[in-house]
Amino acid sequence: MEKIARPVPGDYPAYHGAYLLAAKGNDLAEALRHASEEEARTCQLIPDDRWEHRYAPGKWTIKEVFQHIIDTERVFSYRALCIARGEQANLPAMDEDAYQAMARTSTRRVEDLVRELAAVRLSTMELFDSFDAQALACSGTANGKHVTVPALGFIIAGHSEHHLRIIRERYLA
Repeated sequence: MEKIARPVPGDYPAYHGAYLLAAKGNDLAEALRHASEEEARTCQLIPDDRWEHRYAPGKWTIKEVFQHIIDTERVFSYRALCIARGEQANLPAMDEDAYQAMARTSTRRVEDLVRELAAVRLSTMELFDSFDAQALACSGTANGKHVTVPALGFIIAGHSEHHLRIIRERYLA
């Protein structure tokens, strides 16, 4: 993957700033690789009997958190694809709770979720690797907010890192 530098404020909605801070590395390939490594490490820390654990009433299970990471990565990759291809329409919001309610994650096997996450990440890396300088210079609107193609990649990496930290601190502590 060509070096894709960190975005600057104004390239992404301010509410995604925490994800940009959570992304590790100075370029997107490094940030996505680090997130993948952290996902694998975190999965190894989770005992078999904890995947259905909720750290508080109304919170997602660990399996549901992983499903959320997968769903969000797919949505943000789609947004990056649309914007890189010149889409001018405002891309729709994602209601994470509604997505989770329909995912039926409790019926899924852990190994299937883990394998899917790795496949989605590989697809994301290939997508961003396919973007040339012109595509990477594109910006558009998602959920009514301005965002650039590179920012979406860093948001993906940082979003995963954010949720992995929550798993380690709240679910496994």
